[in-house]
Amino acid sequence: MFLPKKNLLLLFAVSALLTAACHRPRNQPRIRDFADTLAVKKIDSVRMANQADSAAIKLAAEAEDAKFDPIAFDFKYLSAKAKFSFKNKTLDLDNANVNIRVRKDSLIWLSVSKIGLEVMRGIITQDSIQVVDKFNRVVYLYDFKALSTSFGFPLSYNLLQSLIVGNMPLPKRGNQRFKKENDVFMLRQEEGKVLIDSYVGEQNKRLKKLLAVDQPTKTSLTLDYDDFTELNSFVFPYSSLIQLNQQDLNQQTYQTVIRIKHQKVETMEQSPGFQFSVPATYKRK
Repeated sequence: MFLPKKNLLLLFAVSALLTAACHRPRNQPRIRDFADTLAVKKIDSVRMANQADSAAIKLAAEAEDAKFDPIAFDFKYLSAKAKFSFKNKTLDLDNANVNIRVRKDSLIWLSVSKIGLEVMRGIITQDSIQVVDKFNRVVYLYDFKALSTSFGFPLSYNLLQSLIVGNMPLPKRGNQRFKKENDVFMLRQEEGKVLIDSYVGEQNKRLKKLLAVDQPTKTSLTLDYDDFTELNSFVFPYSSLIQLNQQDLNQQTYQTVIRIKHQKVETMEQSPGFQFSVPATYKRK
């Protein structure tokens, strides 16, 4: 039996729709699977790119750190003449003359004079400090433990020697790394309860600034070095500013400020002499 042409067209249209309807569910999952695959590949690609960037940054930082090596000032004996100022809550000494002599890792000798007269002479060893006050005819005896307690900050011979010649008080260790900040490299270290930030110049590779904080007491020691001048095969900081900030039990802050402006510095192989004696008549404290 033959259907009218109009009905044949209608039947053909319905069949086409049914065929499309039957095939659509089979095609959609494939499209979604393909899209999901593309998304996963894109995520993997981004992850791999990020990992590559991180690895490149790490390698660049390690390479930059590897080529940066701070220079320590080396000597056997050192002799210096400088202008010296010291100010704290009990003493204000301005623009005095100071002679400093150092036997590396062993002895620091100093003589302070004002208006042509020696007012103080001191000698510092690895375990003790003696200061002769010629004006008041008194000699002061300290060890570093007592001095550290007095200042609320851990002091040592090595630290004092480093302050004079502008070396880092602690050497770089193991996995410690410098961080680049503008024209300086910064290294953060911990020594016991003290946090130390050392800032070393990119060009001369010498210590420019140091900040040390005793975390329990919040006492801070700040050093700023300037006027770097060639001395033998090194550069030496001819100006230094040292500030010690400490708090008492009432949380009141006291500051000690020391300024040194070197006029002459020289190193030598022979001892310049370390004359030191304590008159028997002087009172000991």
